[in-house]
Amino acid sequence: MLLDEVLRQAQDLGFFGPGDMRRHRQHSEAFVALVLRALGPEHPERFLDLGSGGGLPGLVLAEALPDTPGTLLDSQHRRTGFLERAVADLGWGDRIGVVNARAEDAARDPAHRARYSLVVARSFGAPAVTAECAVGFLEPGGRLIVSEPPTTEPTRAGASTRPGRWDPAGLTQLGFDPPAPAVTRAPGATIATLTLPAGPLDRWPRRSGIPSKRPLW
Repeated sequence: MLLDEVLRQAQDLGFFGPGDMRRHRQHSEAFVALVLRALGPEHPERFLDLGSGGGLPGLVLAEALPDTPGTLLDSQHRRTGFLERAVADLGWGDRIGVVNARAEDAARDPAHRARYSLVVARSFGAPAVTAECAVGFLEPGGRLIVSEPPTTEPTRAGASTRPGRWDPAGLTQLGFDPPAPAVTRAPGATIATLTLPAGPLDRWPRRSGIPSKRPLW
């Protein structure tokens, strides 16, 4: 089965918005291209898609990194059931896992805590929620790359910082490199890249539901 067919099935099931499926896939492809640019020549040893939903961008990233193991994480049984079938149909069952759990709970599981060199997120939540829910998955030196709204003015190098969305004090509290993530634009996508130099601190994330109820910023 081709990935396009899988994504059409996901749209039919209501896992992402209406409109031309090509637009959804093109955005994910542009996002993945920026992710690979941010990573440089070294591919991640293992990646996690935070709140994978219908598989965007996780399935597109898995296709772009055919030798890299990864995990698609979502808290809704209906979505993870679909993703399990999709991964099997695509023939990726030996390297792409699907986990049904809250991010805060999975990040405390020894099977996933500090196990990923890359975490990606698209429409998971507000920046403070995304950063806290992702931090427990990252190994020392791991990177969180988040799809951003296309509103940042780029510098000549194509990157800038957005302290309004990504509070430096909050990021430092979580253990990320300060003061704010690099935000990079390209046609079709914008990303924020955060690096966790020393792995997750014991206190993060807080228990399930607290990051969204009491965000750090």
